[in-house]
Amino acid sequence: MKKVYDKCCGIDVHKKLIVACFIHGKEQEIREFGATTRELLELADWLTQGGCEMVAMESTASYWKPLYNILESCELSAMVVNARHMKAVPGRKTDVKDAEWIADLLQHGLLQASYIPNKAQRELRELVGYRKSLVADRTRELNRLQKMLEGANIKLSGTVAEINGMSARIILNELLDGKTIDKARLEEMKKQKIIAHNLRASFDQIADDLNGVMSPLQNKMMRELLKHIDELNVHIKNLDDDIDNHMNNDEKKAVEAITAIGGIAESSAKAIISVIGTDMNRFPTDAHISSWAGLCPGNNESAKKRYSGKTNKGNNLLRTTLIICAHAAVKMKGTYFSAQFKRISAHRGKKRAYVAVAHSILIAIYHILKDGVKYRDLGAEYYNQFNKERKINAYLKKLKELGWVDSNAMVEQPA
Repeated sequence: MKKVYDKCCGIDVHKKLIVACFIHGKEQEIREFGATTRELLELADWLTQGGCEMVAMESTASYWKPLYNILESCELSAMVVNARHMKAVPGRKTDVKDAEWIADLLQHGLLQASYIPNKAQRELRELVGYRKSLVADRTRELNRLQKMLEGANIKLSGTVAEINGMSARIILNELLDGKTIDKARLEEMKKQKIIAHNLRASFDQIADDLNGVMSPLQNKMMRELLKHIDELNVHIKNLDDDIDNHMNNDEKKAVEAITAIGGIAESSAKAIISVIGTDMNRFPTDAHISSWAGLCPGNNESAKKRYSGKTNKGNNLLRTTLIICAHAAVKMKGTYFSAQFKRISAHRGKKRAYVAVAHSILIAIYHILKDGVKYRDLGAEYYNQFNKERKINAYLKKLKELGWVDSNAMVEQPA
């Protein structure tokens, strides 16, 4: 078989051990290195001195990242390979080490490189991923606060729409200070414009809902929770500023373009762009990016039997963000996504319908970024223009099963 590289290296990455197989000509050399920065730099120097043309390694957990960063800084060409793709290549012997097998496949051009974004985009991903984890922490703390309020028989969630909002915080502070909130106090707070004017219930009902029994321990724990929530709010706000400063002009334009899609908020748009970038040329079609994101169901069918068409895992940040956007998009009445959700959920269930809507959102994003077009909603009646006769006949059949009789088709009986 023709050799693509004369000098190349296959690396088997572990948590505390790096095994490298360097092939140069017909000879190969295997060395072991530790995972510290000093030892990784020694590995990079060894490959540089040997004139290595390409390095390949498995995407093992996150252990490959420090090595990839060092190889990149030393201007060595490197690729990260999906282990599943390597297992699909036949011909491996059982006594061959992983590093040797990777080097052999690399030398003959049988490895497919995974997409690794540039350093700036990787840093943007880390910022967005960290923000997502902080938002999840804040949500957990708010849920704890809600349970604690329920334990004290304080029905704050029935009063305000957002427990992390300004009105909720003002009411909570007064309750924690031991003040009584009655109808007169609520009217006074409304006149001072320190609470929202569109609360969920009447002032009499709100005063009754807020009349709970709070123990000293519950009071202390709620204050600690609120303090932690405030700290998380500050951290999230700072991260938002860091993300804005880290994004280049093309990424900011892309965020602005895809927020035109119903259901995509600015924070979600930034998360999506941090994962997929702005250059769609690496995805030949929208089917490729859908498969990469884990939103493309498979067709597993054999001998007229249909098995599971479950989607693969894909990129976790991208997939979860798009699912969240899908939940928001289907709530917008009279849109293509809301009609699609109703149509699919009726016979496939809500979970599959949300995935289908997320899939459609990703396809729209792909074409907006690739073709430079603006988003245009197709409308709720888009599907009704296809197969009209077939749909009419299907509805007529259902009506007849329910006992409906077509008066036009009835033949008059002679007298």
